[in-house]
Amino acid sequence: MLSKVNVYCDGASRGNPGRSSIGVVIYDSDMNIIERYKEFIGKNTNNFAEYSSLIKALKLASKFTDNEVNVFMDSELVVKQLLGKYKVKQVHLKILFDKVKINEKLFSKVNYKNVPRENIYQQEADKLANEALDS
Repeated sequence: MLSKVNVYCDGASRGNPGRSSIGVVIYDSDMNIIERYKEFIGKNTNNFAEYSSLIKALKLASKFTDNEVNVFMDSELVVKQLLGKYKVKQVHLKILFDKVKINEKLFSKVNYKNVPRENIYQQEADKLANEALDS
């Protein structure tokens, strides 16, 4: 088991709601890729896809560590909701928010950071999400 992993995840939706997918890339502490994941998730909203990518990312990360996870996302809304800066008002997102909180218990510490879509590591997660949409 690793002491720490870095997770970049992204949800994509063409149309809102529309065809949706997720992309996840997990890195070790030296930023070597240890897992890539992509999946088409049907017709959903962009925020649903973002939360879904995070839930999958946490489950995947648990294969590599039970200690610290740094999660990076380009969704300001999701990150600020998880940090308690924004309230979760929509019922379908509250259900996903609660699933995230349950999955956080797999680790001793989970940190969230909002990053721009242009971040080189975030681009890899975005690329996977778009590949899943295109396939």
